Amino acid sequence: MIHSSICIVIYCIYLLLPIYGSIGSLGVHNSKACVYNITARNLVIRESDNGVRIKTWQGGSGSVSNIHFENIQMENVRNCMMIDQYYCNAKSCSNQTSAVYINDISFRNIKGTYDVRNAPVRFACSDAVACTNITLSEVELLPHEGELLDDPFCWNAYGVEETVTIPPVDCLNDGEPQNVGELDNYVCS
Repeated sequence: MIHSSICIVIYCIYLLLPIYGSIGSLGVHNSKACVYNITARNLVIRESDNGVRIKTWQGGSGSVSNIHFENIQMENVRNCMMIDQYYCNAKSCSNQTSAVYINDISFRNIKGTYDVRNAPVRFACSDAVACTNITLSEVELLPHEGELLDDPFCWNAYGVEETVTIPPVDCLNDGEPQNVGELDNYVCS
């Protein structure tokens, strides 16, 4: 089974709990996902567990690329910006090495407040298939209440901060990984 989406633009939407800007459940049951050319723009996400995220299951294949989150206002959101290649909706899932390849993702002009139960930025990418070319620009996320959490989480995530971000996301790796796996399994045509 192949899940595929191309050339989608989402804009001017006001999202309330429990809805959020998620591209997800890709690669479920070891399926192939082909999702690219999506722009989510001019959104307000309020009182939600998740803001903008890309969620893939371990064991899947295919790719997610050319995804742009732009002009997003967060209001008391628990997980503002997230990439998760380890998604599992059970108490335990077996660890698998294949994953949906995530590449060319941008987060631009993401502003607002977050719920301090979680750090607002989490990029958890597969050991075998790194996330590459993540771009952050004009990100300013402050706590809704309490102290600033400046402890973003990045695992095998590669990208750049084009501007100073709040909180600083200094956990992104520079450049490209030495190995992103055999890309033949991740090509969508």
